[in-house]
Amino acid sequence: MSVWNPDNIKDVAESIGIASLNDDVLQGLSSDIEYRLSQVLEESLKFMRHSKRATLSTQDVAQALRVLDVEPLYGYESTRPLRFGEASIGPGQPIFYVEDEEVDFEKLINAPLPKVPREITLTAHFLAVDGNQPTIPHNPTVADSRNQELVPKGPGANPHIAAISGADNVTVKPLVKHLLSKELQLYFSNACSAVFDENSDEYRAAALASIRTDPGLHQLIPYFVQFIAEKVTHNLKNLFILTQTLQLTSALLDNKNLYLDPYVSSLVPPVLTCLIGRHLGSSATPLSSYTLRNTAATLLGSICKKYAKSSHTLKPRLARTCLKHFLDPTKPLATNYGGIIGLQAVGGIEAVRVLILPNVKVYETLIREPLEDEGSPKQAEAEAVLTALIAALQTLEDDTFGFLNGVKNGETADQDRKLEERVGPLVAARVLQMQRPSLVKALIEA
Repeated sequence: MSVWNPDNIKDVAESIGIASLNDDVLQGLSSDIEYRLSQVLEESLKFMRHSKRATLSTQDVAQALRVLDVEPLYGYESTRPLRFGEASIGPGQPIFYVEDEEVDFEKLINAPLPKVPREITLTAHFLAVDGNQPTIPHNPTVADSRNQELVPKGPGANPHIAAISGADNVTVKPLVKHLLSKELQLYFSNACSAVFDENSDEYRAAALASIRTDPGLHQLIPYFVQFIAEKVTHNLKNLFILTQTLQLTSALLDNKNLYLDPYVSSLVPPVLTCLIGRHLGSSATPLSSYTLRNTAATLLGSICKKYAKSSHTLKPRLARTCLKHFLDPTKPLATNYGGIIGLQAVGGIEAVRVLILPNVKVYETLIREPLEDEGSPKQAEAEAVLTALIAALQTLEDDTFGFLNGVKNGETADQDRKLEERVGPLVAARVLQMQRPSLVKALIEA
C-alpha cells in the first residue's frame, strides 16, 4: 500500500481531461510518485550535508533535480523565507499556497536606478623582493613613509616612543594576530628569561647556544627582533641587560639556518644605540659603558661584513652616522668614542684613511682640555678616546717600512714636523712615543 494518496492523482488526471483511471493504474502511479519523491529528497539531503547546513533549502532541491536530469522548479530561488497562505475549501483539509508579493508598478518605475558596479580588474605587482620594496607606482613612496612616521600617534601607539616619554605601562595591541605553536611560545619565553638570568651563567650559555644552532626558529625571528628593540629602549641604564641583548643579537646572526636579510634594518638600531648612545649605564662610572660600546662595534662590523652585498646602502649609512657622532662637539666623549670604533669596524682601513685621519687634527682640540684637567672624570674618558684614535691609526701601518739610510724614520725633525701637521701635536707626540717608524711613515704618506 502506497503512502501517497491516490485521490490526488485522480484530481490531477481530471484536470488534464482523463475522466476515469483504473484502480491498479492509480496504485502503480502512487508507488512510482513515492519512489521519485524519496529519490529527490535523498539527493537534496546530500547537498544539504555537503553544504554544512542543518536546514533543507529550495536550492538543495533544485540541485537534486538537476542531478536527476529533471527540469528544476522555477520561482523558488529567492533567499527570503517563503510566506504560505491557508485556504480552506469545504470541511476537508486546508490547502497551503505561496502568497505572491504585490508590487506597485508606479513605485517600481519611479525608483532610482542602482549604481553601475565597477568592473573587476586584477593587477599583479611585487610588494617586496627579498625585503626590499621596489619603487613602482603601486607601492608607497619614501616620502609617504616618512609622512606616516611623522604623524602623531599618541604615547601608546609606539612602545619605544612610550618608553622614552615615561609611559612604560602602556599595552599595545598588535595589528596582526600571529599563530605560534605552544612549543614555540614556551621556547621563546624560556629562552628570553634564561638569556637575562643574572644568577646562572650556565643557563645563559645554554640559551645562547640553542639560539645560535637551532634550525627551527624562523617563526620566532620577528618576535626576537621586537624583543631586542624593547629591551634596549627600556633599559639604557642597565649595562647587564644591554650586554645580554647584544649577545642575543649575535647568536641570531650566527645561526646559519635563519634568513635575516629582511630584518637587518630592524636589528641595526639597537646595536647603534649601544654604540653611540649618549648615556649608557650609571653616570657615576662613565668608563663602564666602553666595554659595551666595543662589543657593539664588533657586532656592527660583522653585520656589515655579512649583509653589505644584500643591502648596498647599509655600509654608507652606518659610516655616515658614525662619522657624524665622531665629529659632533656637542656629543659626550663616550659618543665620540663609539663613532671612532664604529667607523673602524664598519669601513676598515679605508674608512680610517679617508674619514678618521683627515679629521684627527681638528678633533684633538676637543680632547686637549679634558686631558689637561687632572683628576676629573672626563680625563679618563678623553684618554680612552685618544687611545681609540691611536688604535685606529695603527691599522694604517705598513710593516714593510723599516729603516731609511740607517736612521729610524720617526726620529728626523722633518718627519716630526710633517707628522704634527698631519695629525696635530697631541696625537703626533703619542705616536712618536711608540717609536714605530713604519707607523709614522704610513701616517705621513696616507
